[in-house]
Amino acid sequence: MASEFLPASVLPALAADVGVSEGVAGLAVAATAVAGAVTAPSIAVLLPRTDRRTVLVALLGAAVVANLAVAAAPGFAVLLLGRLVLGIAIAGYWSFAFGAGTHAVPGRDNMVSTSIALGVTIATIAGVPLASLVGDEVGWRAVFVGAAVLSAVSALAVAATLPSVPAHPAAGFTMLRQALANRRLMAGVLGVVLVAFGNFAAYPYIRVVIDEVAPGSTTWLLLAWGAGGLVGNLAAGWFAGRLRAVVAAAPLLLGAGLLLAVTATTLPVLSAAIVLWGLAFNMVPVATQLWVTRVEPERAESALSLQVTAFQVAITLGSASGGVLLDAYGVTSALLLGAASAVVAGLGFAMLRVPRG
Repeated sequence: MASEFLPASVLPALAADVGVSEGVAGLAVAATAVAGAVTAPSIAVLLPRTDRRTVLVALLGAAVVANLAVAAAPGFAVLLLGRLVLGIAIAGYWSFAFGAGTHAVPGRDNMVSTSIALGVTIATIAGVPLASLVGDEVGWRAVFVGAAVLSAVSALAVAATLPSVPAHPAAGFTMLRQALANRRLMAGVLGVVLVAFGNFAAYPYIRVVIDEVAPGSTTWLLLAWGAGGLVGNLAAGWFAGRLRAVVAAAPLLLGAGLLLAVTATTLPVLSAAIVLWGLAFNMVPVATQLWVTRVEPERAESALSLQVTAFQVAITLGSASGGVLLDAYGVTSALLLGAASAVVAGLGFAMLRVPRG
């Protein structure tokens, strides 16, 4: 899943190689999200009876093909096509992974949600800084070849270890329509859009942020972002019993981290900002995943697909908006937009009740 954010770690080299600006290159993240936004709510409708283990393995296979296409892309058009295929794979996987996990380990929703997000964070901790290092030393294309190899290994692991996961008897369009009618769920989905928009207005350009203050510290600061994210994932799981507070606090902390990054002129302050940024945002997937399944427990698969859609729409809009602001006014404007959106999301979640788990 770290494949989604790899362009952020190699953005300058990728942009130069395919002949576009860094702001335009940030659309490599947006393209993935566009495909994901369409896929997440529709894949269960298109595959209402297909065993979810089979679907997960097929989606990981699609990720292999997508990353290889990016690695071999002769220009930006082919690169975008590969990222669109990756978006289908990632959004579909996120839509079904939680349900497959709770089927394999029933009654352990908090553990399953935390484990899924933790896996992504560990991949980010190891993968994004390593990708930056490899991209600088060997070339950005090698980064995506490595991502293809890891996706292939993941497909084999899922096929070998996950039991069969039958589709929910009510899966399909009816379940989705009923979930859409839940007003509290849809208010929460809007909150997810706002907080994810806030993060992704800035995150694709994190390397630009670092280069302006501490250009020699890119790898270590990306590692610090991931380390903060590891703590954030675990914290969201630990405090899931106070879910309303967690789901509101995470966006507010994200806003604080982005504002601190705006003011950073020294390495210590920038380091604190990036750790807080990583911690806060990586609380969000766990907290919101649990939130939507508690608000809509009978139609959890559809609720989760809407959460994934919200993320992908926000990634699309956020990275595109951030790229426009970056090219026109500099990276500070992207950070300020992200902070404002995150704060609004936090205040919104604070006003929404959530059933006790």
